[in-house]
Amino acid sequence: MEQVKAVNVQELKRMQDDQFDFQLIDLREADELEICHINGTHIPLGEIDVRAQEIARDKPVVLHCKTGRRSYMAALFLQQQHGFDNLYSLDGGIIAYAKEIDPNMTAY
Repeated sequence: MEQVKAVNVQELKRMQDDQFDFQLIDLREADELEICHINGTHIPLGEIDVRAQEIARDKPVVLHCKTGRRSYMAALFLQQQHGFDNLYSLDGGIIAYAKEIDPNMTAY
């Protein structure tokens, strides 16, 4: 079975702080984005297939959602259907980020 690579929130924060060259994609819906966000390109999960060309192939790409379930499924889909090999799912999603990295962030 094909596996999805993952990063935890500490690794993501280090990538952000070090200004590492990567793409961050937020798979949540627009109303979720209004509650809290950590920047990144907004591509809702339902649009991932038709917007796959917006996803970088030449650098690491971190996909995130609320809990990590949608980002895992999106990474698996993109690997299988579009041949990506540079995708990472954010373990625990933005909930983990809010809890462990930015406690002032509004969680939902």
